[in-house]
Amino acid sequence: MNNMLKFPNNNIGYLCSDMQVELGRGNKVAFKWISESMENHDYTYADLKESSNRTANILSRYGLKSRDNIMFLLPRLPNLFFFFLGALKVGANSCILFTSIGDESLKDRIIETQTHFIVTTTKFLFKLENLFDDSLYILNIIVIDDNQKTKNRIGILDELLSAGVDFKTTPTCMDHNSHFHFTSGSTGKPKAVQHVHGSAENHLSSFLEVIQPSEDEVYWCTADPGWVTGVSYGIIAPCLYGLTQIQFSGNFNSSKWMQIIENFNVNIIYSAPTVFRIMMQYEDSFFSPYNLTNLKRIYSVGEPLNPVIIEWGKRIFGKEILDTWFQTETGSIMIAMRPGLEIRYGSMGKPLSNVSAQILDDNGQVIINNQKGLLCIKKTWPSMFTSYINHPDIYKNKFLGEYYSSGDIAYKDDDGYFWFVGRNDDVINTAGHLISPFEVESALLEIPEITDAGVVGVPDDLLYEKVVAYIVLRGDIKMTSTLNLKIKLYIAQKISSIASPREIRTTTSIPKTKSGKIMRRLLKNQYLQLDFGDISTLEIENG
Repeated sequence: MNNMLKFPNNNIGYLCSDMQVELGRGNKVAFKWISESMENHDYTYADLKESSNRTANILSRYGLKSRDNIMFLLPRLPNLFFFFLGALKVGANSCILFTSIGDESLKDRIIETQTHFIVTTTKFLFKLENLFDDSLYILNIIVIDDNQKTKNRIGILDELLSAGVDFKTTPTCMDHNSHFHFTSGSTGKPKAVQHVHGSAENHLSSFLEVIQPSEDEVYWCTADPGWVTGVSYGIIAPCLYGLTQIQFSGNFNSSKWMQIIENFNVNIIYSAPTVFRIMMQYEDSFFSPYNLTNLKRIYSVGEPLNPVIIEWGKRIFGKEILDTWFQTETGSIMIAMRPGLEIRYGSMGKPLSNVSAQILDDNGQVIINNQKGLLCIKKTWPSMFTSYINHPDIYKNKFLGEYYSSGDIAYKDDDGYFWFVGRNDDVINTAGHLISPFEVESALLEIPEITDAGVVGVPDDLLYEKVVAYIVLRGDIKMTSTLNLKIKLYIAQKISSIASPREIRTTTSIPKTKSGKIMRRLLKNQYLQLDFGDISTLEIENG
């Protein structure tokens, strides 16, 4: 990576496309794009350069400038990647959204970050056209699959073919904002986590140390690009290395995934425990027809990797699934199992060579080995987030002196291996997505039939954690299947389908502290039928 940093232009968009062509990889396949119907189209690094230059020219033409924020509400198709890299070349600050995002969550994110450009398709226009019903907030909606132009709508279908393929990327400094992702908190709305172009150094160095690719291998990161993994290791790192990677436009399907691994000779796969848990429901004989001998290494991220999954992977694929740990805030892998390390089932692994990790107490003091505490990373590293956009105080509170506090509870053994225990807050990790219980509770209270609500995450065999909502119904209203469906659909539309409760339980009251804070620990213990523990701060109702 040090050689790359000597280039006068550190722009990620340039490094992932133009520089690869300059290094002689123009004819090498960057993406094998596989559709839902399993049709394949190859895009070379020369294609990536030209197409991202086209999008950079179009975005510049319609007013996007360096340091402007831009969002992408696009399906997982090649144009998403072209626009992401093109916006980076312009110098804009880019954010890829999950297409399942709810209307209000979308509006909150746009306003929170003062984003005035969004790229989408006609399929998702319904989420945007009436989002701002007055002229106080200007949102430039760039639509890539028609040519219609109205006040705030800019159709560019024809221009995608006619725009120039040459674009000179302005030299970009290391601390120039590049992209941001949204994460969730236990007591507030999701926050925008800011990253910079200098993060490319960690993306590549961690990729080389953990994934350990060779130039002729085929790599597949299955993560949605709305997730930090899908950007760091599904776009940036493999392109920086000049690797050929798989992109599948369809939803998860075990048969199709096995076909892809076999037909396209996939050597490395980076996925999530949820995927493997779903596959584990099949009989071993399901996998027998597929030739998976080219698969050399399998990695997992997003949730703790259960030893049972590792044993299953070894039996089915002949390979141990290797766990990796990082967060939206860290930007790249911090701790991991990787080739060369003794595999210890259930462990997160060891910190990377350029990472200093410690277990600290609440006062920032190092805790002795084999004792639980806060998992913390010593700052700074190139991919470390630089801010929560418009929330400097929250950002400041994420650090204990010289250490970033992850919010995860873990311990380190005598050999330097780290072991995940749980979260230090109420954030819900469902299928690798972090959900804010506060955000779901706020949405539930907008439903007329509900007077109070508390939301928790509880263990789930498939999702790691599932969202469970406890609600207090108004007056004599009773829970019915119709009301249950109404509640779930409302949350799915307002926030996202991922945040919609898997289970809704009615109760007469929500336990709260004397200061009014929901005691989610008690709700979780109630669900799991565990002892309530210390309830000295519980608010006792009259009577």
